[in-house]
Amino acid sequence: MTDDLAARAAAYAEDLPGLGHLRLLRVLPDQDANLIHSWVREERARFWGMNGWSREQVRDVYSFLDSLDTHHGYLMTVAGRPEGIFQTYEPLHDPVGEAYPAREEDAGMHLLLAPAAAPVPGFTATLLAALVRFLLADPAKDRVVAEPDARNSKAVSRFLRCGFEAGPTVQLAEKEARLVFLERAAFESRTAPTP
Repeated sequence: MTDDLAARAAAYAEDLPGLGHLRLLRVLPDQDANLIHSWVREERARFWGMNGWSREQVRDVYSFLDSLDTHHGYLMTVAGRPEGIFQTYEPLHDPVGEAYPAREEDAGMHLLLAPAAAPVPGFTATLLAALVRFLLADPAKDRVVAEPDARNSKAVSRFLRCGFEAGPTVQLAEKEARLVFLERAAFESRTAPTP
């Protein structure tokens, strides 16, 4: 991890079995724009919607996100390495909330993984479970919502394998999205230790 990232306070931290220490660091738009831009401009990140964007456009989007109380951006580090972007939002305060019957108890998320030097079996499932724990640490939240691009079958399948239930396909301004939902009770029963 760069010294800059190591020195930042984490909004959340957890040890991930077999992977290392997860830290969620609030995105600092001016400092993090180069790193985020290097990820989002790649073809593999086309569904993130920033492929042709400049560094300045990426910085400006994260500056706007940082100005909101209802939306938050985090850099994820695992074992000291930057591993991607995690964004959270309140669906009732987001355009997606107009596309389904959003509730105050919903917590929305976006996830972009950084390119992996070598795939690690179970990495995404372990990381995603930790991110859900972070969202559900708020006792007022009881359901996690994500809306990957409907054409991104890899992302949709990843959520479904991790226990999310498929919801409807909805039209958002920038994409056709497949809603997926994970209720607190279903997550807790799925992750409860076996006796």
